[in-house]
Amino acid sequence: MTRSEAIRRLRMLAKERAFGCKMGRQVGSDRLIQAGLDALLADIDSPSLPLLAGLGRSEEPEAPELFDRVLDELGLAFRLPVDPDDARWALARWWAALIADGDIDPATGADMIWVEAAMELDYPETLQPIVEWAIILTDWNEDWDITLDEIRRNILTAAHDLLTRLPQPPAGT
Repeated sequence: MTRSEAIRRLRMLAKERAFGCKMGRQVGSDRLIQAGLDALLADIDSPSLPLLAGLGRSEEPEAPELFDRVLDELGLAFRLPVDPDDARWALARWWAALIADGDIDPATGADMIWVEAAMELDYPETLQPIVEWAIILTDWNEDWDITLDEIRRNILTAAHDLLTRLPQPPAGT
């Protein structure tokens, strides 16, 4: 794993933890420790990183706090917007980025944007293209003239379009 890949993974886990807390989901300590080990092996330097990477199974409860320390030391901390609507928009942007980067199946990401963001935001027009493809995918059957791969490609295109329309959040968020 390269240094930039390790940093990217730390950033993604930071966001996943922030959004997961909002949605009642947690990132396992094993994943935080592994990300720490990967970062350490990629020559990333942080005082708390060796502590995180070296945690054993019995020490896993310490991982979240150490992970947060590593993020702070590296300037990678992610804070969710306080306003619930702003947080939902940030969530939509995050899922779209996961789709666009190939980190999640387009069908799964579109469904998450639909359920976790669009529904909660009362279906804003900006999210409609992805929501429409998510609905089509849900209703799809083999008799249709469009394949599942075509639908996934359209979701990918819609995710890229969404990222160009949603402003980039300020650094540190």
